[in-house]
Amino acid sequence: MADRTEIHKALKRHFGFEKFKGNQEDIILSLLDGNDVFVLMPTGGGKSLCYQLPALMQEGTAVVISPLIALMKNQVDAMRNYSEEDGVAHFINSSLNKGQTDRVKSDVLSGKTKLLYVAPESLTKEENINFLRQAKISFYAVDEAHCISEWGHDFRPEYRRIRPIINEIGLRPLIALTATATQKVQHDIQKNLGMLDAKVFKLSFNRPNLYYEVRSKTKNVDRDIIRFIKNRPGKSGIVYCLSRKRVEELAETLRVNDIKVLPYHAGMDSNTRSANQDAFIHEKVDVIVATIAFGMGIDKPDVRYVIHYDLPKSLEGYYQETGRAGRDGGEGVCVTFFSHKDLQKLEKLMQGKSPVEQEIGRQLLAETASYAESSLCRRKILLHYFGEDYPEENCGNCDNCNNPRPQVDATEELGAILEAVEEIGEKFKTDYIINMVTGRKTDEIRSRGHERLETFGTLPEGEERFLHAVVKQAVIAGYLDRELENYGVIRITPAGKEFIKHPKTFKIVEDVEFSENDAEPQIKEGTACVADPELFAILKDLRKKKARDLQLPPYVIFQDPSLEAMATTYPITLDELKNIPGVGVGKATRFGTEFVEVIRRHVEENEIQRPEDLRVRTVPSKSNVKIFLIQGIDRKVSLDVLADSKGLEFSELLDELEGIVESGTKINIRYYLNEILDEDQQEEIMDFFRQSEEDNLEEAIQELGEDYTEEEIRLVRVKFLSEMGN
Repeated sequence: MADRTEIHKALKRHFGFEKFKGNQEDIILSLLDGNDVFVLMPTGGGKSLCYQLPALMQEGTAVVISPLIALMKNQVDAMRNYSEEDGVAHFINSSLNKGQTDRVKSDVLSGKTKLLYVAPESLTKEENINFLRQAKISFYAVDEAHCISEWGHDFRPEYRRIRPIINEIGLRPLIALTATATQKVQHDIQKNLGMLDAKVFKLSFNRPNLYYEVRSKTKNVDRDIIRFIKNRPGKSGIVYCLSRKRVEELAETLRVNDIKVLPYHAGMDSNTRSANQDAFIHEKVDVIVATIAFGMGIDKPDVRYVIHYDLPKSLEGYYQETGRAGRDGGEGVCVTFFSHKDLQKLEKLMQGKSPVEQEIGRQLLAETASYAESSLCRRKILLHYFGEDYPEENCGNCDNCNNPRPQVDATEELGAILEAVEEIGEKFKTDYIINMVTGRKTDEIRSRGHERLETFGTLPEGEERFLHAVVKQAVIAGYLDRELENYGVIRITPAGKEFIKHPKTFKIVEDVEFSENDAEPQIKEGTACVADPELFAILKDLRKKKARDLQLPPYVIFQDPSLEAMATTYPITLDELKNIPGVGVGKATRFGTEFVEVIRRHVEENEIQRPEDLRVRTVPSKSNVKIFLIQGIDRKVSLDVLADSKGLEFSELLDELEGIVESGTKINIRYYLNEILDEDQQEEIMDFFRQSEEDNLEEAIQELGEDYTEEEIRLVRVKFLSEMGN
């Protein structure tokens, strides 16, 4: 039985963390106890640690089967930087020459190597099978395990051969991991890997830091994307396109508009593709434009936005691709541009595939289109797709929740649909059911004689678009069930049968109707942090320089949360640096000297008083909330976002801002005022305060209240006091 104390010590020693995320600890314990383990964990949840730590703790080498050569290289580099021994991790794939391959094999057989990453294609080679038979293998890990299933978004036939090859090499415990899998895909994975009795660990698929939005794809989509990116200077982002041609065109358009960008797709030669990926990881460019089909597989934690220029082929693909944003828990904005032309293009791409593959593809695509057009909470739809209930009505972090549409009563429509589903025997898809209740005598309905049933034509005035929304939202509410793996057949649930007997009010929000002339919705801005912003910027620059000198991705040295912790707690010795989350002994020894020197100099030059226990810095006479607001305003974070971040009503936020400027501190909220008032309006309110002999807010509200809200007047007063008095 594995010891919890030992794995906590190992976590601190190897990775510098004090505690595990989610159920990492139980997963690792189960694997160390010799069990087969199946892990469903969203991107950013810490899947890699679930096999990296037990590999470091056991004798022998863990064989990690991974589909992406680029991802292998990133993970090997990261593991080597957590250790003082480069041989701790290796990969075998087609990119190595014979000399490099021989060195890998030597390190594995000598016991140096704890993690060996292997592409499934390399695993099938006879020479590698014979070599692995000689090695002492601790366990096997199958990463991106959804590639096994035809119902997964990235099916790879070579993954189907993994189990027979493992049997040939030698049985050891097996851990399979994926960031996205429906129940159908999960069963496929376990069945194919021969691990139906595995211990299953499933984390919530909810990524609360990700903001989801779907925009109408207008003729000005390129301009919209350029404006979006330029509003986020220096931040990393990925733009996904449907075709290689469009990748090249959009990348060039962004480049000529002074955006640091490179393309990335399977049609490029491998050296160029690898160089472009490295440039993105090393922050030489801000943006990568890539094909949806190819998939990036880039383990970069600080991607701040993911844009889908074209609609993804499945919700699983969408979830996986958007999941590359905000892996460090920070800001992650996910914007998808939608048009019905995209649907037609994707359907054309399916031509030439087998009938079964086409039917699967159409069903997956229909789910994605349904998500795009829905006015429901996007988080609720996504989580329902993965078999998870999201109980909140408003997540507060998607376009539909931030701009809710009014609810419409659909009790009668739901009742009619439920009765029709029950009467025709739960064997048909949504379109057939809607044709039934609206009374359309299609050939299919006539051939079955269903036009003679009682439920035929019960909603003759029913609008097709509205009824589609009723079905979709009835599925999420639990009255109906859409069997995706059975080609979208609609069945009635026990709750639906109860509704027929005892109807109750059922309200829905109507779907969005996309038009090329739609106005651009408002994008939610990022959240602020309380770290010393000047020191944080200095540390990021140092990290970038260090990364360039060492030819490493910046995040391999220290991730953003670690830099934020340094800029908050001011460690000035290597011993103090070791206590920063994500650092540990290895990284402190390898990279820390220059960082603690820079921090020490910053502390001395700014006369910062460091508390002995390294708590968050405080400033006399200013509360932590005020510090947070001042730093957020310096970074031009939306005042609404700042209020939400601290759980303040907007009037309470205004109280805080007034206290800040009244105490003599200068702040500049012009960026926010310019969004709500034009210059003439601001000047009119400013003139009132200029001409008033006394600072009388009530008088200002009484005098200006017909034309302006109290909030607008108070905000301009803050500007006035700051500019004129401080």
